[in-house]
Amino acid sequence: MVEKTIHEINNRIKDGSVRVVTAEEMVDIVTELGAEGAAKEVDVVTTGTFGAMCSSGVWLNFGHSEPPIKMQKVWLNDVEAYTGVAAVDAFIGATQLSESSGMEYGGAHVIEDLIRGKSIDLHATSNGSDCYPRKVLDTTITINDLNQAIMLNPRNAYQKYNAATNSSESILHTYMGTLLPNYGNVTYSAAGVLSPLYNDPTYETIGTGTRIFLGGAQGYVIGEGTQHDPISNFGTLMIKGDLKKMNPDYVRAATFEGYGTSLYLGIGIPIPILNEKIALSTAITDADIVTDILDYAVPSRDRPAVKQVTYEELKSGSIEIDGKEVPTSPLSSFKIARKIAGELKDWIKKGEFFVNAPAERLPTDTVCKPMKQTRETPLVGDIMSTDVLTIGPDSNLCAAARKIMESSFNHLPVVSKNNLLVGIVTAWDISKAVAKDKFDMLEEIMTRKVITATPDEAIDIAARRLDQNRVSALPVVDKKKHVIGIITSDDISKLLARRY
Repeated sequence: MVEKTIHEINNRIKDGSVRVVTAEEMVDIVTELGAEGAAKEVDVVTTGTFGAMCSSGVWLNFGHSEPPIKMQKVWLNDVEAYTGVAAVDAFIGATQLSESSGMEYGGAHVIEDLIRGKSIDLHATSNGSDCYPRKVLDTTITINDLNQAIMLNPRNAYQKYNAATNSSESILHTYMGTLLPNYGNVTYSAAGVLSPLYNDPTYETIGTGTRIFLGGAQGYVIGEGTQHDPISNFGTLMIKGDLKKMNPDYVRAATFEGYGTSLYLGIGIPIPILNEKIALSTAITDADIVTDILDYAVPSRDRPAVKQVTYEELKSGSIEIDGKEVPTSPLSSFKIARKIAGELKDWIKKGEFFVNAPAERLPTDTVCKPMKQTRETPLVGDIMSTDVLTIGPDSNLCAAARKIMESSFNHLPVVSKNNLLVGIVTAWDISKAVAKDKFDMLEEIMTRKVITATPDEAIDIAARRLDQNRVSALPVVDKKKHVIGIITSDDISKLLARRY
């Protein structure tokens, strides 16, 4: 039985005799020597990950102006930062968007610009007081002008991350990237074999106080991250580090189309090999790591799993869904994760980085609960009109116009003989056709790609779909694509008027 201490390992780091390998290299060592032999041979295993970590941000202290101001609102390059803690402290979050540039620029970009030494425009406002009389402040700063710039991220380095796909007929823009319709692609994140928490799944060595590689500098784990859910293998870390010492190669802003900004961040965690159990944990392979592919076409917290796959399958470039080969693509960079693990390995070998035992173990029995909602969310089925009129594709424009005149709807779902939705025609479509002296059958002018809703969807989801697709009504269909109702923007407006 092998037993080593942190003190012994650090002494080997000091005298240069330490044996350090990456988690990727450890796989072959354990295969060759077994867990006990590997534990004797290896002192530290390094891990690495580089991916989009939305739950990131930085605390900034600007120093006091003359005359002084208590910042009640502050913007950095037109991105608002939170100031509700003190006079000249602010927290800028990675996903906060610019008020002028929208999704093209956000808090993540401000953070990267600071690291790169770029000038940042600061605008602050206040009501003013006897001790803080100034009401408006405009200045330009760089990172060197700040007293502190402390990265403090509430939730990073997920232990497990689901993959994503899209069963609907529309493109979806998500934090998992752009998802193509009809299972057109699968996206995934995390570094697999190099992922920190996969290599220490029971948190034997990773906990409060663990020294880590963070953004190219030394940082620390300061506790479990928000939404820490080890029961479901979704552990997370809360971490901190000095932004002034970080490297922009490992801290990069990104914009996800239709979603917003995020921060790509490099994290590497050393795992001291104290015994053969820990050695065995660090020999995990991509074939051992399993995750679910979730269907993001379902706008719900509890998205259905389409399939369970390994990271080996995801990294192969394609997987099979319903007999179809679907391309897979990573949102994280395994190349940079490997570079992080290698750089951390070099730091340790050179005696520039020492390992330490956590001051406190991360909890292993917590779960992430859903939000408590005291107001019931109305569903589409609660307010949709069920007396919707439909029409067949072989009907002519005159029949359609007559139906619209006889009803209160400006939209007619076009259905087949067995009530399957095949298109939709509006009063505007009919007007355009008449203006062009076209009196063809409806199948010649109807819109075939129909945006729909289901009765069990929340009204908020239907409202967003109306807005995204710039339509004013959605046919409501059941699981067999039969038309059972219709919901319009007027229906939603009336509901909101009653609620507020």
